[in-house]
Amino acid sequence: MLLADLSVSGRIHLIETFGTVDGPGIRYIVFLQGCPLKCLYCHNPDTWDISGGTLVSADEIINDLKNYYSFIKTGGFTLSGGEPLLQTEFSLALILGAKKLGLHTAVDTSGAIGLSKCIKIIDETDLILLDIKTADADFYKVLTGGRIDPVLELLNYCESIGKPVWVRHVIVPNLTLNDGRLVRLASFLSGYTCIEKVELLPFHKLGENKWEQTNIKYKLSETHPPAPAEMEHAAGILRNAGIEVYAKKL
Repeated sequence: MLLADLSVSGRIHLIETFGTVDGPGIRYIVFLQGCPLKCLYCHNPDTWDISGGTLVSADEIINDLKNYYSFIKTGGFTLSGGEPLLQTEFSLALILGAKKLGLHTAVDTSGAIGLSKCIKIIDETDLILLDIKTADADFYKVLTGGRIDPVLELLNYCESIGKPVWVRHVIVPNLTLNDGRLVRLASFLSGYTCIEKVELLPFHKLGENKWEQTNIKYKLSETHPPAPAEMEHAAGILRNAGIEVYAKKL
């Protein structure tokens, strides 16, 4: 295993010390600042600016993490964001520091960062939580303003090395809640053996006020969260393709 350079500093958005939804078990989660995507349904646009948040060292995070070890030792440590792979050196130091403590590690990523920049983190992390916006390249650009190619490159690499992946997909009425797009997503995902499960997450508007605070126009003000029946309908399309699906409810 590589040695962790805990002197590296990075910018974080916040820390959740008893997280239960970002990987298995109870977890210590660090939400990093900065994201190259501009997802239409993002509920944390205040994480986009890489110069925002709080500047801390990896050593400070790992020392704080030790205080919660007895609670998370059967769960683990997760990096989220923003996009944690954007701060590559900082993220790598944190993953290595957590692994040195014997903790299970996970990275929650959009996959938007080129593999060449983050391959060491992927290699060292136990589980990748991959937020796949869509399987359609053109629609991906509409949703995020970015390119789908880095996402595919990362997923293909995980497949080649047998790295466990949990896919996350947000269900947004009039956008991703679309039978044709869900069928294409199911067909795409069914080709990967590294994907252990798929989590369907319902769109919500809890972060709408953050768009106003950051003076960014929110285009989904008239969009409502999907109904439970709509979530089950979406899950059924993926299950019909033989994919293990968990559909979260608001």
